[in-house]
Amino acid sequence: MVQHKTWGRAVFASFNYLFLTAISVMCLLPLLNVLAVSFSSAAAIEAGRVTLWPVEFTARAYSFVAAKREFLVSMGIAVQRVLLGVVVNMLLVVLTAYPLSKETSQFRLRTLYSWIFVFTMLFSGGLIPTYIVVKELGLLDSIWALVLPGAVPVFNVILLLNFFRSLPKELAESAFIDGAGHWQTLWRISVPLSMPAIATITLFTVVGHWNEWFSGLIYMNDTAHYPLASYLQTIIVKMDMTQINDPTQMRFLSELNDRAIRAAQIFLGALPVLCVYPLLQRYFMSGIVLGSVKE
Repeated sequence: MVQHKTWGRAVFASFNYLFLTAISVMCLLPLLNVLAVSFSSAAAIEAGRVTLWPVEFTARAYSFVAAKREFLVSMGIAVQRVLLGVVVNMLLVVLTAYPLSKETSQFRLRTLYSWIFVFTMLFSGGLIPTYIVVKELGLLDSIWALVLPGAVPVFNVILLLNFFRSLPKELAESAFIDGAGHWQTLWRISVPLSMPAIATITLFTVVGHWNEWFSGLIYMNDTAHYPLASYLQTIIVKMDMTQINDPTQMRFLSELNDRAIRAAQIFLGALPVLCVYPLLQRYFMSGIVLGSVKE
């Protein structure tokens, strides 16, 4: 009987591994195709011969993209948005989650404020009122229009406050006995012990700011102020061969393909997130599990 149960568990575990591996491969295939297209020649792309491996390898698409001022400017704006947005979001999330994690005896209106924040997750003022507020504050065509409307992500606040509540209360009590205040307790005890949750929320914030494109479309009147995601969403590379008189440049552009150029831009846009995610992955699962279970 014991051997039968052991065999059944082994079969079930093997099935799970195979199933999850298949799902992972399916998620990876589109990215491999984009990468292969970006490194393939125009003739191979037009003939439909590119699948998961570059055909007639060439890096001309990346050379063309690297020379495009619009792409470089939009990437710079995206980096600026991520750096500024992560600092603002994480600071406000920590400062909001800490008092909401306290007991009602320590913060009488905790429950009321918690429900107010939850209410904002279910109902919002709407796109038009939000746009009017941003416009009246004079934030249009500025980096703050991309950061301030979502400065306090409530989902992240709930994750972090539940993580704070899971920490041993004796630590905070010992700090108070030694004369520490709430400010010292927050930054010297709660925050250092909550690094798994903070790293997870930071990952959410980085990916969210980097991939978010809609706010750039509605808050930026000039396309020169678009972040990278908005630029990739709207700008299609158009090459007018009739306006090119330089034979060398004509020969260079004749070997390019619009799909290859767009694929190169997409891959370059995804590359920073692909580089950041492995650094924070070890915190990801522990942060999600501990931050989503209420004590």
